[in-house]
Amino acid sequence: MPTTTDSTVAGWREWVGLPGCRVEWVKAKLDTGARSSAIHAFDIHEFERDGETWVRFSIHPWQRSREDATTVESPVHDRRVVRSSSGHETERYVVRMDVALMGRTVTTEMTLSSRDQMGFRLLIGREALRQGFVVDPAQSYLGGRPKRAVRRRNRGG
Repeated sequence: MPTTTDSTVAGWREWVGLPGCRVEWVKAKLDTGARSSAIHAFDIHEFERDGETWVRFSIHPWQRSREDATTVESPVHDRRVVRSSSGHETERYVVRMDVALMGRTVTTEMTLSSRDQMGFRLLIGREALRQGFVVDPAQSYLGGRPKRAVRRRNRGG
């Protein structure tokens, strides 16, 4: 795969931050097979603010825990029908979200979905990765890891 000197190499899974959501750490899967990014969201409610459609939703960053849930409000950027890897189609809200990955912060479109049964609360797709990232499928956590106590919280312990 051609790369430029401006590309940042990341592993297939990384610890990232969501600065606009007050989430310092969440484990993400970097998936070049997915076009859009998706985050596990629940308690999703649409409302109007200053004549625009907004959405309020909650996220919890830990894979096996509901602790540290945070509520986020964001303008609705779009609504899209998204097809899962199993072929199931659902309409999802799309918001724009900042993602801190590998020491850089990029803004990407994020679909809100139920990822409760998935291994990762956050999936980062091609649209975000096109902003200067190359994924090495043989590597993990090239951007570093949080302290052990934080990683334990992600395991529900």
